[in-house]
This record gives sequence, C-alpha cells and structure tokens, in this order.
Amino acid sequence: MSAREFIRLTAVTKVYGQGQSAFRALKGIDLSITQGEFVAVMGPSGSGKSTIMNILGCLDTPTTGSYAFQDVAVEKLHRNERALLRRHVLGFIFQGFNLLARTTALENVELPLVYRGLPAKERQEAARIALQQVGLEGWERHTPAELSGGQQQRVAIARAMVTTPMVLLADEPTGNLDTRTSQEIMDLIASFNQERGITVVMVTHEPEIAAYAQRIIRFVDGRVDSDFRHSEAS
Repeated sequence: MSAREFIRLTAVTKVYGQGQSAFRALKGIDLSITQGEFVAVMGPSGSGKSTIMNILGCLDTPTTGSYAFQDVAVEKLHRNERALLRRHVLGFIFQGFNLLARTTALENVELPLVYRGLPAKERQEAARIALQQVGLEGWERHTPAELSGGQQQRVAIARAMVTTPMVLLADEPTGNLDTRTSQEIMDLIASFNQERGITVVMVTHEPEIAAYAQRIIRFVDGRVDSDFRHSEAS
C-alpha cells in the first residue's frame, strides 16, 4: 500500500473560554499523517495531546485553522456529517475501556453496528469474528465484571475494530494495565497496523509503549515540540 496523506492539520488552534479566562490549548498546529502510519503522541499534562485527539476524532472542532481528512475540510462538516465520519471511518480505544457494565462482551462489540442499523444476525456474526481476532473466543457471554483488565481492553479493541476503521485512535490504551498485559495489547494494536495497514494515532506517556510506533510527536504547551521517526532518532 503506497503512503498517502490521510490527515492534515493546518494552523490549528483551540481556545476554551473567553476574555481573561481563555485558555489556548493548541497554538497553531501544522501536522500531517499518511495512510498506514503508526504515530505516538506524547507530552506532559496540559500539553494539548488530548485536545488534538478530540479534534482528530471529530469530538471537537478547531477554533481556527483547518483539519482535512482525505481532502475533506472536517471543520466545515455539520455535526451529523462528523458523526458519520466517526461511525464509518474512525475506531476509538480508551484507557478506561468504556464498556457497558451490564452488557455482554458480544453486545458491547455489537454496539457500533447497532448505530449503523445492521440487522441483529449480521451484527452478532461480525462481533463474534472481532472477538475471535482479539483472542476472546468463548468469552462472548461474559460481562465486564467477569473479565480481567486485559480482557476488557481486548473487548474494547474488538469494538473499535468491528467497523473495519481506516484510522484507530487510542488514548492511553495500556494506562490501566500491567506490563505483561500492556505488551500483549500493544502487539495486537501493532498487528492491525502492520497486517491491515490501519493508521494508528495513540496518546501515551510511556516511552516503552511509544516505542511500538514508527513516529513520535511530542507536544509541549500547545505546540509540536518534536516530531521524529525511530530511524531518525537512532
């Protein structure tokens, strides 16, 4: 698969509040990501990394500047159009898993397909396949309380992948996991990038987790402080 620019941020700013209480979370970000890249976003608390992820995930819009996704100006889309982009193109993995507590693993994975309006039989089959792909065959009927932290994160990954997204956005995906389980989860995410060509953008504060990425972008005080590939750092 040839590298092709997927995402471009041009002079993106984000300001919360007004007047003297205004907080400039992003201060003019220029950034491009090509198809199939695995990018880690790092930086201290308040650096802007979560804000940039919210913008990339169409959960928020820039105050000024442009966010182009495959040459489409995302900031100009209506709310419903951005929702369609999230539903059909983006997959999300969160640190806190964000699973429905009283719902089985299978039903949790089905949820994005419910929003797409797929028939129940088709949803269930797709969810079963997604759970098999993350190593959870036989755990379909278990609720989150009956699963370990690593298993819960695997369910969350299956839920993100069941829609076959073009871009996977992962926010501290190993933040609540032990070292061994973190490695297993990162091996899984890396395999989706390497074997399926899925573009991955991941926020992490752990250098050993960022090392899975091909490229590391560090944010400081709302700006890009550094942007390098591992080959450049060696």
